[in-house]
Amino acid sequence: MALAPSYGGQALVPLHVAIIMDGNGRWAKARGLPRIAGHRQGVSAVRECVQACIDLGIRYLTIYTFSSENWKRPAAEVDDLMGLLRFYIRREVAELSRNGVSVRFIGERSRLAPDINRLIDESEAETRANRRLTLTLAVNYGGRQEIIDAVRELVRDARDGRIEPGRIDEALFRERLQSHDLPDPDLVIRTSGEQRLSNFLLWQSAYTEFVFTPTLWPDFSRHDLENAVKEFQRRERRYGGAGG
Repeated sequence: MALAPSYGGQALVPLHVAIIMDGNGRWAKARGLPRIAGHRQGVSAVRECVQACIDLGIRYLTIYTFSSENWKRPAAEVDDLMGLLRFYIRREVAELSRNGVSVRFIGERSRLAPDINRLIDESEAETRANRRLTLTLAVNYGGRQEIIDAVRELVRDARDGRIEPGRIDEALFRERLQSHDLPDPDLVIRTSGEQRLSNFLLWQSAYTEFVFTPTLWPDFSRHDLENAVKEFQRRERRYGGAGG
């Protein structure tokens, strides 16, 4: 697996950073604002984080935009979030493409509105050739469902004689994941002080380093990302082997 350039002339930066954006509602509540105001401010944090990843030499950024469990939120908030997703794609993709960013999506798309699916298709096609940074938006995504879907596909292939059950291994399973063409995240960051994965990239995070920050997502800045990268650089990644 390729490695990203060095940061500060020494340790390597993570190749792939994944972020669980949390705290938008609390940010808004603390200011006496509606929850959607926190989500809107969070878009600015995404913009700053994307640029910081480009500057630091991080090659892959995956952000947890809307989980499969978020449908449980009040209908008005879900509608606001879907409207914000439309706004982000329409407003940001052209600029992202000019900056060499490839945009892609993972998650179950059948529940999304037809116009959102069209926007997703168009943005992926428009930015497919870009190589500076791959920005993946996890929309209506759930890690458990992704694993179940992969298992179902392998079962169908085995039933129909396309593969031998004895040949199924981690590599073959990985090919069935929606994120099969992305490297596993080296670093997962979760904002707002919560310390759990919340059904995000469960298979892919087997050997991932985690950094939890009390910063609410709308306040997340380049400085916070740099601090997370520095913490990552202090870790010794042994992948089950003996330490130094």
